[in-house]
Amino acid sequence: MTHQPTTANDGGAVTTGTSPTNLRSVANTLLGALKTARPCGPVREVLQEDLDSAYEVQELIIQSRTSLRNRRIGRKVGLTAPAVQRQLGVDQPDFGVLLSDMQLGEDEQIPHEALIAPRIEAEIAFILGRDVDATDRDSVLAAVDYVAPALEIVDSRIAEWDIGIVDTVADNASSAYFILGQGKATLNGYVPAGAEMVMTINGVQASMGTGADCLGDPINALLWIAETATALGRPLRAGEIVLSGALGPMAPLNAGDIIEARIGGLGTVTATVTKEHS
Repeated sequence: MTHQPTTANDGGAVTTGTSPTNLRSVANTLLGALKTARPCGPVREVLQEDLDSAYEVQELIIQSRTSLRNRRIGRKVGLTAPAVQRQLGVDQPDFGVLLSDMQLGEDEQIPHEALIAPRIEAEIAFILGRDVDATDRDSVLAAVDYVAPALEIVDSRIAEWDIGIVDTVADNASSAYFILGQGKATLNGYVPAGAEMVMTINGVQASMGTGADCLGDPINALLWIAETATALGRPLRAGEIVLSGALGPMAPLNAGDIIEARIGGLGTVTATVTKEHS
Protein backbone atom coordinates (compact mmCIF):
# COMPACT_ATOMS: atom_id res chain seq x y z
CA MET A 1 0.00 0.00 0.00
CA THR A 2 1.28 3.48 -0.84
CA HIS A 3 0.63 6.00 1.89
CA GLN A 4 0.47 9.63 0.77
CA PRO A 5 1.53 12.02 3.52
CA THR A 6 -0.57 14.95 4.58
CA THR A 7 0.96 18.18 5.81
CA ALA A 8 1.42 18.92 9.48
CA ASN A 9 -1.86 20.79 9.62
CA ASP A 10 -4.07 18.78 7.27
CA GLY A 11 -3.17 20.56 4.10
CA GLY A 12 -3.40 24.23 5.08
CA ALA A 13 -0.58 26.73 5.35
CA VAL A 14 1.93 25.63 7.96
CA THR A 15 1.66 27.79 11.05
CA THR A 16 4.52 27.58 13.51
CA GLY A 17 4.43 28.29 17.20
CA THR A 18 3.37 26.58 20.37
CA SER A 19 0.05 28.25 21.12
CA PRO A 20 -2.73 25.98 22.44
CA THR A 21 -4.41 26.20 19.03
CA ASN A 22 -1.29 25.04 17.21
CA LEU A 23 -0.66 22.25 19.70
CA ARG A 24 -4.20 20.99 19.21
CA SER A 25 -3.80 21.25 15.43
CA VAL A 26 -0.66 19.10 15.53
CA ALA A 27 -2.37 16.59 17.82
CA ASN A 28 -5.36 16.35 15.48
CA THR A 29 -3.07 15.82 12.50
CA LEU A 30 -1.23 12.97 14.21
CA LEU A 31 -4.52 11.46 15.39
CA GLY A 32 -5.81 11.60 11.83
CA ALA A 33 -2.71 9.83 10.56
CA LEU A 34 -3.16 7.16 13.23
CA LYS A 35 -6.81 6.57 12.43
CA THR A 36 -6.43 6.52 8.64
CA ALA A 37 -2.97 4.91 8.37
CA ARG A 38 -2.00 7.81 6.12
CA PRO A 39 1.20 9.55 7.27
CA CYS A 40 1.65 13.25 7.80
CA GLY A 41 4.66 15.48 7.40
CA PRO A 42 7.13 16.22 10.20
CA VAL A 43 5.83 18.44 13.00
CA ARG A 44 9.14 19.72 14.34
CA GLU A 45 8.97 22.97 12.39
CA VAL A 46 5.47 23.68 13.67
CA LEU A 47 6.59 22.96 17.23
CA GLN A 48 9.81 24.93 16.74
CA GLU A 49 11.93 22.05 18.09
CA ASP A 50 10.29 22.58 21.51
CA LEU A 51 10.43 19.28 23.41
CA ASP A 52 8.04 20.45 26.14
CA SER A 53 5.46 21.31 23.48
CA ALA A 54 5.97 17.90 21.90
CA TYR A 55 5.10 16.23 25.20
CA GLU A 56 2.05 18.50 25.47
CA VAL A 57 0.92 17.28 22.05
CA GLN A 58 1.49 13.69 23.17
CA GLU A 59 -0.70 14.24 26.22
CA LEU A 60 -3.47 15.78 24.08
CA ILE A 61 -3.39 12.67 21.88
CA ILE A 62 -3.51 10.32 24.86
CA GLN A 63 -6.40 12.25 26.40
CA SER A 64 -8.30 11.94 23.11
CA ARG A 65 -7.72 8.18 22.98
CA THR A 66 -8.41 7.43 26.65
CA SER A 67 -11.80 6.16 27.82
CA LEU A 68 -13.28 3.79 30.38
CA ARG A 69 -12.66 0.99 27.88
CA ASN A 70 -9.22 2.23 26.86
CA ARG A 71 -7.24 2.97 29.99
CA ARG A 72 -3.67 4.07 30.55
CA ILE A 73 -1.82 0.90 31.52
CA GLY A 74 1.82 1.89 31.44
CA ARG A 75 4.70 3.72 29.83
CA LYS A 76 7.33 2.95 27.25
CA VAL A 77 10.86 4.23 27.17
CA GLY A 78 12.18 4.73 23.68
CA LEU A 79 15.44 5.57 21.98
CA THR A 80 17.47 3.74 24.60
CA ALA A 81 19.67 1.61 22.36
CA PRO A 82 22.61 3.28 20.59
CA ALA A 83 21.72 1.26 17.49
CA VAL A 84 18.20 2.72 17.45
CA GLN A 85 19.46 6.22 18.18
CA ARG A 86 21.78 5.90 15.17
CA GLN A 87 18.93 4.56 13.04
CA LEU A 88 16.79 7.60 13.83
CA GLY A 89 19.48 10.26 14.28
CA VAL A 90 18.68 11.15 17.91
CA ASP A 91 20.82 11.24 21.04
CA GLN A 92 18.50 10.93 24.05
CA PRO A 93 15.69 8.70 25.34
CA ASP A 94 12.03 9.61 25.23
CA PHE A 95 8.82 8.10 26.57
CA GLY A 96 5.27 7.37 25.53
CA VAL A 97 2.08 6.17 27.19
CA LEU A 98 0.69 2.64 26.85
CA LEU A 99 -3.08 2.24 26.46
CA SER A 100 -5.02 -0.98 26.84
CA ASP A 101 -5.89 -1.11 23.12
CA MET A 102 -2.17 -1.24 22.35
CA GLN A 103 -1.65 -4.58 24.10
CA LEU A 104 -2.02 -7.78 22.08
CA GLY A 105 -1.78 -11.38 23.21
CA GLU A 106 0.59 -13.85 21.60
CA ASP A 107 -2.50 -15.50 20.12
CA GLU A 108 -3.64 -12.28 18.44
CA GLN A 109 -2.37 -11.00 15.12
CA ILE A 110 -0.75 -7.61 14.59
CA PRO A 111 -3.12 -5.74 12.22
CA HIS A 112 -0.80 -4.80 9.36
CA GLU A 113 -3.52 -2.86 7.55
CA ALA A 114 -3.77 -0.44 10.48
CA LEU A 115 -0.08 0.46 10.31
CA ILE A 116 1.97 2.72 8.06
CA ALA A 117 5.62 1.63 8.16
CA PRO A 118 5.93 -0.67 11.17
CA ARG A 119 9.09 -1.93 12.81
CA ILE A 120 9.56 -4.33 15.71
CA GLU A 121 11.97 -4.58 18.61
CA ALA A 122 12.51 -6.89 21.58
CA GLU A 123 12.59 -5.54 25.12
CA ILE A 124 12.36 -6.34 28.81
CA ALA A 125 9.10 -5.24 30.43
CA PHE A 126 8.84 -4.31 34.10
CA ILE A 127 5.47 -4.97 35.74
CA LEU A 128 4.92 -2.93 38.88
CA GLY A 129 3.40 -4.39 42.02
CA ARG A 130 3.17 -1.17 43.97
CA ASP A 131 3.14 2.59 43.47
CA VAL A 132 6.44 4.39 42.92
CA ASP A 133 6.33 7.02 45.65
CA ALA A 134 10.06 7.75 45.69
CA THR A 135 12.50 7.68 42.79
CA ASP A 136 15.68 6.48 44.48
CA ARG A 137 16.97 3.21 43.04
CA ASP A 138 15.96 1.02 45.99
CA SER A 139 12.40 2.37 46.09
CA VAL A 140 11.85 1.97 42.35
CA LEU A 141 13.22 -1.57 42.26
CA ALA A 142 11.13 -2.52 45.29
CA ALA A 143 8.03 -1.54 43.30
CA VAL A 144 8.76 -4.10 40.56
CA ASP A 145 6.70 -7.28 40.81
CA TYR A 146 8.41 -9.10 37.95
CA VAL A 147 9.98 -8.70 34.52
CA ALA A 148 8.85 -10.36 31.29
CA PRO A 149 9.96 -10.62 27.65
CA ALA A 150 8.23 -8.20 25.30
CA LEU A 151 7.90 -7.23 21.67
CA GLU A 152 7.05 -3.67 20.76
CA ILE A 153 5.67 -2.67 17.37
CA VAL A 154 6.60 0.90 16.59
CA ASP A 155 5.10 2.87 13.72
CA SER A 156 5.81 6.49 12.91
CA ARG A 157 2.86 8.55 11.76
CA ILE A 158 5.47 10.81 10.14
CA ALA A 159 6.06 9.93 6.49
CA GLU A 160 9.13 7.79 5.75
CA TRP A 161 10.29 7.94 9.40
CA ASP A 162 11.59 11.46 8.72
CA ILE A 163 11.72 12.21 12.43
CA GLY A 164 13.69 14.04 15.05
CA ILE A 165 13.18 13.83 18.79
CA VAL A 166 10.32 16.36 18.72
CA ASP A 167 8.44 14.43 16.02
CA THR A 168 8.59 11.09 17.78
CA VAL A 169 7.74 12.52 21.21
CA ALA A 170 4.65 14.27 19.85
CA ASP A 171 3.71 11.00 18.13
CA ASN A 172 3.60 9.14 21.49
CA ALA A 173 7.15 7.90 21.01
CA SER A 174 6.11 6.21 17.74
CA SER A 175 4.18 3.58 19.71
CA ALA A 176 1.72 1.17 18.10
CA TYR A 177 1.31 -2.22 19.84
CA PHE A 178 3.13 -4.46 22.28
CA ILE A 179 3.05 -8.10 23.33
CA LEU A 180 4.21 -9.71 26.57
CA GLY A 181 5.55 -13.24 26.72
CA GLN A 182 4.63 -15.77 29.39
CA GLY A 183 8.05 -15.90 31.06
CA LYS A 184 8.57 -14.14 34.37
CA ALA A 185 11.44 -13.42 36.71
CA THR A 186 11.84 -11.30 39.80
CA LEU A 187 14.72 -8.91 40.25
CA ASN A 188 15.88 -11.09 43.11
CA GLY A 189 18.67 -12.80 41.21
CA TYR A 190 17.77 -11.76 37.65
CA VAL A 191 20.22 -9.29 36.08
CA PRO A 192 18.60 -7.48 33.11
CA ALA A 193 21.88 -5.94 31.95
CA GLY A 194 23.32 -9.38 31.24
CA ALA A 195 20.35 -10.72 29.29
CA GLU A 196 21.11 -11.79 25.72
CA MET A 197 18.45 -11.23 23.07
CA VAL A 198 18.00 -12.80 19.64
CA MET A 199 14.99 -11.94 17.48
CA THR A 200 14.06 -13.85 14.34
CA ILE A 201 11.54 -13.01 11.63
CA ASN A 202 10.32 -15.97 9.60
CA GLY A 203 13.12 -18.04 11.10
CA VAL A 204 15.90 -15.63 10.03
CA GLN A 205 17.85 -13.65 12.60
CA ALA A 206 16.74 -10.02 12.40
CA SER A 207 18.22 -8.44 15.54
CA MET A 208 20.41 -9.28 18.47
CA GLY A 209 21.78 -7.50 21.52
CA THR A 210 21.97 -7.53 25.28
CA GLY A 211 20.45 -5.73 28.22
CA ALA A 212 23.55 -3.56 28.30
CA ASP A 213 22.46 -2.12 24.93
CA CYS A 214 19.51 -0.42 26.68
CA LEU A 215 21.02 2.63 28.41
CA GLY A 216 23.69 0.34 29.81
CA ASP A 217 21.03 -1.55 31.79
CA PRO A 218 17.22 -1.73 31.38
CA ILE A 219 17.03 -0.76 35.05
CA ASN A 220 18.52 2.61 34.08
CA ALA A 221 15.58 3.10 31.70
CA LEU A 222 13.15 2.24 34.49
CA LEU A 223 14.81 4.72 36.85
CA TRP A 224 14.74 7.40 34.13
CA ILE A 225 11.02 7.03 33.45
CA ALA A 226 10.26 6.86 37.20
CA GLU A 227 12.00 10.19 37.73
CA THR A 228 10.57 11.77 34.56
CA ALA A 229 7.00 10.63 35.25
CA THR A 230 7.16 11.90 38.82
CA ALA A 231 8.51 15.27 37.69
CA LEU A 232 5.59 15.56 35.25
CA GLY A 233 3.04 14.79 37.96
CA ARG A 234 2.11 11.33 36.64
CA PRO A 235 4.18 8.95 38.81
CA LEU A 236 4.29 5.24 38.05
CA ARG A 237 1.53 3.25 39.74
CA ALA A 238 0.91 -0.34 40.79
CA GLY A 239 -0.12 -2.56 37.89
CA GLU A 240 1.58 -0.45 35.25
CA ILE A 241 3.72 -2.02 32.54
CA VAL A 242 6.98 -0.31 31.67
CA LEU A 243 8.61 -1.23 28.37
CA SER A 244 12.23 -0.37 29.01
CA GLY A 245 13.50 -0.03 25.45
CA ALA A 246 15.05 -2.00 22.62
CA LEU A 247 17.82 -4.50 23.30
CA GLY A 248 18.99 -4.27 19.70
CA PRO A 249 18.18 -2.67 16.35
CA MET A 250 14.60 -2.37 15.14
CA ALA A 251 13.61 -4.56 12.21
CA PRO A 252 11.05 -3.82 9.46
CA LEU A 253 7.74 -5.62 9.87
CA ASN A 254 5.82 -6.93 6.88
CA ALA A 255 2.45 -8.57 6.32
CA GLY A 256 2.46 -12.26 7.17
CA ASP A 257 5.65 -12.13 9.26
CA ILE A 258 6.19 -14.52 12.16
CA ILE A 259 8.40 -13.12 14.91
CA GLU A 260 10.09 -14.79 17.85
CA ALA A 261 12.38 -13.14 20.37
CA ARG A 262 14.34 -15.06 22.97
CA ILE A 263 15.62 -13.14 25.97
CA GLY A 264 18.02 -14.86 28.31
CA GLY A 265 16.41 -15.92 31.57
CA LEU A 266 12.92 -14.95 30.41
CA GLY A 267 12.21 -17.29 27.53
CA THR A 268 10.45 -16.36 24.31
CA VAL A 269 7.76 -14.00 23.10
CA THR A 270 6.12 -14.50 19.72
CA ALA A 271 3.92 -12.57 17.33
CA THR A 272 2.34 -12.91 13.90
CA VAL A 273 1.26 -10.23 11.45
CA THR A 274 -1.92 -10.34 9.41
CA LYS A 275 -1.48 -11.20 5.75
CA GLU A 276 -2.24 -8.79 2.94
CA HIS A 277 -5.83 -8.93 1.73
CA SER A 278 -6.10 -10.48 -1.73
